[in-house]
Amino acid sequence: MSVLPIQPIPFFANKDKAFWRLQFVGWGGAMLLRAMSTIANAQPLSYLVLVLIATVTGFSISLVLSVVYRTLITKRALVTWGLTALILPFAVGLHAFIDAWVISLYRTDSDSSFAQLFIGVFYLDATLLGAWSALYYAINFYLQVEEQNDQMIRLENQATQAQLAMLRYQLNPHFLFNTLNSISTLVLLKQTEPANAMLSRLSSFLRYTLINKPSARVTVALEVETLKLYLDIELMRFEERLRTTFNIDPETETCLLPSLLLQPLVENSIKYAVTPQESGAEITIVTQLVGPMLRITVSDTGPGLQSPTTDNRLSGMTYDGGEPVSTGVGLANIRDRLSQAYGEHHRFETIEPIEGGFAVLIELPAERQPTPEDMPEQPRQPVFAAR
Repeated sequence: MSVLPIQPIPFFANKDKAFWRLQFVGWGGAMLLRAMSTIANAQPLSYLVLVLIATVTGFSISLVLSVVYRTLITKRALVTWGLTALILPFAVGLHAFIDAWVISLYRTDSDSSFAQLFIGVFYLDATLLGAWSALYYAINFYLQVEEQNDQMIRLENQATQAQLAMLRYQLNPHFLFNTLNSISTLVLLKQTEPANAMLSRLSSFLRYTLINKPSARVTVALEVETLKLYLDIELMRFEERLRTTFNIDPETETCLLPSLLLQPLVENSIKYAVTPQESGAEITIVTQLVGPMLRITVSDTGPGLQSPTTDNRLSGMTYDGGEPVSTGVGLANIRDRLSQAYGEHHRFETIEPIEGGFAVLIELPAERQPTPEDMPEQPRQPVFAAR
């Protein structure tokens, strides 16, 4: 069933509109209560005019206070509360003075003096303006805290995005250099067709790495297709020494995973399993569903963890002329990416199978790409023919 694409709008999304709504509702409610009190005490209906005037007076004074408070709220706490303590009694006194003066005009035959009327309405006006001031500061301080939290979340998201970008774009430069050298060799040997094919695959692979956002998640089918582009490039270098097997469960093809997650795993296997062995090695990529989780296994038939380069393989370090060089595609890179993307809701393990070799096992939540049936219907846009 289609769901209407209606998103609730936060009440304080427009602060000015929210202020006026609260202002009218608050003072309207105060006037209603005072009117009900007037009727309950058997006052003449003409007294309701005094209630209206008192409400309009309080409404007007609160508007002036809002302008003053808006300036004070940005100051230091001592200045804010000190000046508020001076301004609020003055505003209450002005409100009480106007109310007492209007009541004295209405009750010309009253025995109460102006001072008595002033004191009588002062406490009521102090309660109203005091409560209004407290609510004004409370709401605005709450909004400031919310804005700071939102800003903190945005900064954390930006940091996460930057971390993901750094992790994903740390493609091994040796792969690019080796590929370009292979293309150069093919050109020198005048093998233009293999060189052109290799260059075309390299272009397609690099284009994929650029068009996808660092935080993007792609389907297993697309990730495998891109991985095959990378393997086609390496296959032209290693030929029969590089053997690959894909066991992709059709039910997993629409599951989502971080883009370029498998390429560093396969590159790791090529570097530490295919390259050091004259007979090469076989790399197997398996995807399957295990309950609500997507399980991905990348294994090879190399020397496993019993080789002298075990620590290098796990850390992503290699040695060039005796100097340590970071390849940027170590297993720690994958572990960090998964932690950034899924937190604790994932599994990452390195395994040494009984039959030998090396394997990496990853489990992720089996999230699927939404189908057109799951998307809400959108109004059709008119199509204009180009002139």
